[in-house]
Amino acid sequence: MKIALIGYGKLGKAIEEMALKRGHEIVLRVTKANADSYELTGCDVAIECTNPAAVLGNINRCLMANIPVVVGSTGWYDQFDIVKKNVDAHHGSLLYATNFSVGVHLFWEACRSLATMMDKFKNYDVRITEIHHTAKKDAPSGTAITTAEILVEELATKNQWLLTNERVVNKEHIIGIEALREGDVKGTHIVTFESKVDRIELKHEALNREGFASGALLAAEFLQSKKGVYSMRDVMKDYQS
Repeated sequence: MKIALIGYGKLGKAIEEMALKRGHEIVLRVTKANADSYELTGCDVAIECTNPAAVLGNINRCLMANIPVVVGSTGWYDQFDIVKKNVDAHHGSLLYATNFSVGVHLFWEACRSLATMMDKFKNYDVRITEIHHTAKKDAPSGTAITTAEILVEELATKNQWLLTNERVVNKEHIIGIEALREGDVKGTHIVTFESKVDRIELKHEALNREGFASGALLAAEFLQSKKGVYSMRDVMKDYQS
C-alpha cells in the first residue's frame, strides 16, 4: 500500500516504522508545517491521527480526493451522522476506531462478559479509570467512552456515564469515569467492580504504541477495497474469521 500519514506525531511515526517493515510505502507525511496545504495524490489510503480540532477537515479532504481514510482521532463523534452522510454522498470509505489495539478489543469482550455476570449481583458498583500522557487533549478518552457504553449496554442499573474527578460516583444509574494525565503513559484503562467486601478489576495497559500501529495497518488493509463506513469491530470479525 501507498499510505498517507495525516498526523506525524509519536503514533504516526510508530505506524510508519511498522508499515515499512511490512513492505508498505509512506508517500505523504502531514505535519503542522504542511497541514493547510497538503495534497492527497498517489496514495491508496490515508491514516488520520491528529486531534479533535483538525480531524473533520482531514476527513473531508480525503473524501473529496476519493481516498479511503482510517480515522484514529477521537473527540468528533457528535458529528458522526454528518460525516456518514458525507461518506455516502462521495461514495467514499471511512473506518473509525476509538482504539486500534487488538488487545483493547479483547479487553472490551472481557468487559462485556464480566458485566453480563455482574448484572446479577446488585451489591457491586462499577467505575472506570483511564490514564494517558499529558499531551492528550480530550477527556475522557474515546476508549473509556466505548468501555462505558459497553457496560451501560450490559448492566440494567446503568444508563449513562459521567466524567468525574471523584473516585466513585455513588449514583445508581451512573458510571463514573476518572481521567488522569501523567507523563508519557501510552494508555491504561481499568474497570472496577466494587462491593463493601471486595473488588474485581479488569485492566488493559499499553506498554508501547506498537499495538495501536499494528491495528491501524490492519484497518487500512481491510478498508482498501471497500466503500462505506466501518469500525474496528468489522476488522476484528474479519481478523478472527
